[in-house]
Amino acid sequence: MESRVETTTNAGINGEKAGDRFPDGLWPVMLTPFTRDNEVDYEALGKLVRWYEAQGADGLFAVCQSSEMFYLSLEERVGIAAFVKQTSHLPVIASGHIGDSFQEQRKELTAMARTGIDALVLISNRLAAPEEPDAIFLKSLEKLLEELPAELPLGFYECPYPYKRILSPAMIRYLAGTGRFYIIKDTCCDGRLIREKLEAARGSHLKIYNANTATLVDSLRDGAAGYSGVMANFHPALYRRLLDGAFVQAKREGGWNQVEELGQFLTLCSWIERYNYPLNAKYAQFLLGNGFELISRNPGTCALDYAEKENVRQLLEISERKMREMA
Repeated sequence: MESRVETTTNAGINGEKAGDRFPDGLWPVMLTPFTRDNEVDYEALGKLVRWYEAQGADGLFAVCQSSEMFYLSLEERVGIAAFVKQTSHLPVIASGHIGDSFQEQRKELTAMARTGIDALVLISNRLAAPEEPDAIFLKSLEKLLEELPAELPLGFYECPYPYKRILSPAMIRYLAGTGRFYIIKDTCCDGRLIREKLEAARGSHLKIYNANTATLVDSLRDGAAGYSGVMANFHPALYRRLLDGAFVQAKREGGWNQVEELGQFLTLCSWIERYNYPLNAKYAQFLLGNGFELISRNPGTCALDYAEKENVRQLLEISERKMREMA
């Protein structure tokens, strides 16, 4: 068996606790811009990083489904993660193990661990087939944990593709108990289940970030750490305002009314993600001046039609108007 990899993570240096590097709040799931030659466009990627920062992001989730990780080579995934970490002053997490076999995943994860990212995020559907029980999942997880640097903070992402494997409260309790996991990107879209997961993680440093807008406000009230979803690629500043409201206005009389009203507005807007994402988000970035070509490697996308472009344009317009109203 190969030895564990060395990592450039600085977890624990100068007395810093690893959990300190994962603030509550807004963690956009990053897009990958491509050039007209279908190569990763690092110039546009740098603009995107600076845009997220200017919009109030607290951390960045590079190399995820929104990044089209299943259609990126290992070299590209590693290169993107390293570039984002070197470019941004925010904490950066990344996943990117897409292989089916243990050997493939070990290679992918150990390569990603060397990039200096703040946490390595495992994908829940890569550790067991849809019909296999959690016992198989745990067996695969334990094998991978033996290969990863013990000092490197870890996370889990309930990625919807190629199938969605939701982590049960019992599994959350197990992950929290290992002491190695700090982040869960939750995609269950079920407020009651999120509440049970939060209870399972209580007392640990494991944080749960909700990817679903419709359940976001309730999950924040129940103790979720923040938002990590696709709509941060359209109007992250509004989510920044929502999160600020949840943690500040909730302390004031009537504060939750304002939070809930904004949450309802964002829920209605979030339906746009069902229409040709991530290409429609790349069109938003084009309109915002971040240099995106309308190119996606995701075979499920097709050229945006006039109505889809108008949906994006109007969403950006009403989002800007909403920000002015709340100023």
